[in-house]
Amino acid sequence: MVELQASMRLPAPAKLNLMLRIVGRREDGYHLLQTVFQFIDRCDWITLHPAVDGKIRLKSPLPGVPEEADLTVRAAMALQKAAGVADGVLIEVEKNLPMGGGLGGGSSDAATALLGLNRLWNAGLSLDELKRLGLSLGADVPVFIEGYAAWAEGVGEVLTPLALAEPWYVVIAPRCHVSTAEVFTRPDLTRNNPPITIRDFFEGQQDNHCLPVVLGLYPEVAEAISDISRYAPGRLTGTGACVFAEFESEKAACQAVAGLTPKWVAFAARGLNESPLRASLR
Repeated sequence: MVELQASMRLPAPAKLNLMLRIVGRREDGYHLLQTVFQFIDRCDWITLHPAVDGKIRLKSPLPGVPEEADLTVRAAMALQKAAGVADGVLIEVEKNLPMGGGLGGGSSDAATALLGLNRLWNAGLSLDELKRLGLSLGADVPVFIEGYAAWAEGVGEVLTPLALAEPWYVVIAPRCHVSTAEVFTRPDLTRNNPPITIRDFFEGQQDNHCLPVVLGLYPEVAEAISDISRYAPGRLTGTGACVFAEFESEKAACQAVAGLTPKWVAFAARGLNESPLRASLR
């Protein structure tokens, strides 16, 4: 009888884009970006149950969505193929982060699956190899694999670690799903903005070039920005729908949450320069 390793339960943390610039477009249609990623202490949770039959399965697939379309399953299949692994896994996903919210939930889930299975299966891939696999699944996956707050360029995969302040944030998740594809194909999206430097970012250039388009398409996002801006400047993470604002203390953030319009799904979270996933895999 083959003895299985124990199951692994790992966090898949959320991220915020503290700014997002669109500075060009590649011939293949992908947009060239400059952005800053920081993690927050809100997570999905991924449990990996090892299996010796070589099959990759999802414990609770979404109705009508094929298992092979799930990013965690795709990540597991990519790693199994790249490393020549014979083992399988049953993947259990506890979703706490909103889909289509700009918090990176799906990309983070995929990164957690890659890092966790690399260890569970003793696959032996390096961090750089895992990041290359992750990039094939989504532009945000590499930063979750790297596990540090970062300045990102290219399509989001060229990473420079940053030492950022770790403030408290209030995040509002409007009840709408923003289509990133729709935002990036809009004719009114500006695509050739001048690039800036890391120093420019620290000196206050923290625009999100997707914001005007998203506000025009999704009135609920505009309403959320207006509501949180009563307490601190409201900002959009990624293409949204989530918006956020920065606070100096947990107390101030919680007071703002309590004062928001009751209809919102909102929470306070701490900014983190090291991913909870990276910390858990030390």
